[in-house]
Amino acid sequence: MYFVLLGSALLAGALLAVQASANLQLTRAVGTPYGASALQLGLAAVVLALLAAATGTIGALALVTEAEPWHLLGGLASPLYITSGILLFPRLGALAAVGLFVTGQVFASLALDLFGLLGVPQRPVSAGVVVGAVAVLAGITVLSRPVRASGWIALGLAAGAVLPVQGAVNARLRADLHAPLAVALVSFTVATLAIVVVLLLSRTPAPDLAPVRDMPWWGWLGAGCAAAYVTATFLLIPEIGAAVTVALTVTGQQVASAVVDHFGLFRMPRRPFTAARGTGLALLVAGSLLVQFV
Repeated sequence: MYFVLLGSALLAGALLAVQASANLQLTRAVGTPYGASALQLGLAAVVLALLAAATGTIGALALVTEAEPWHLLGGLASPLYITSGILLFPRLGALAAVGLFVTGQVFASLALDLFGLLGVPQRPVSAGVVVGAVAVLAGITVLSRPVRASGWIALGLAAGAVLPVQGAVNARLRADLHAPLAVALVSFTVATLAIVVVLLLSRTPAPDLAPVRDMPWWGWLGAGCAAAYVTATFLLIPEIGAAVTVALTVTGQQVASAVVDHFGLFRMPRRPFTAARGTGLALLVAGSLLVQFV
């Protein structure tokens, strides 16, 4: 059973690479990344609402009024992460984009651990953490070497960094609601409202849904992948621990992105798996595991 849980964590991470690739098709269909993000987040919220209703946990939403207001803000990270994936995957490739996300995740997690921020238990610096952080930096340096625009690199790092913050905030909300699916539903509802506000303030035209009919069916998978990832992490952390969950989901995310790039899956441009890219991937995986386990 334990190995099934470990495999589930790897699969949950791999779904993030699938999510970003599928969202590109949705973006091409509706004509705007913000519109695609709004559709994907809204659909994920609907999926989670149905799951919460089916499992009898939707009643936990009544406890939202008793939660600290900032405990409800974890969902603000999702629009940034999803929109960044839509923008970066076609420009940098799946492996380089995910490498930036993972680097941001690792260093944001370190900051939360070392300073005990947002209710995360404080964790001292160890030699393994330092070596792991250096390995992650070396890995992303190799993978992002062809990237010439520092703005895209900064966006990828920021989008990855908000995920551990989101996790820490949602963990506080879980302590309030005692229901993982209800927490995920609140998170995606807040995310949907946030991206709708961005659409209104930027005066972005409403997405044209007519071309969606010609989109491949898997263009809708982003919402399901997002809902599955959030739900899986909430369910896995109490069973196998936060460190193991993060390390395995990050590993799954990186390996899946390398496969997407190498074979040009989901209509992504093919980027062969060279020795340099393999070295960068190995450094990222090793560094991520060291930071989480040592």
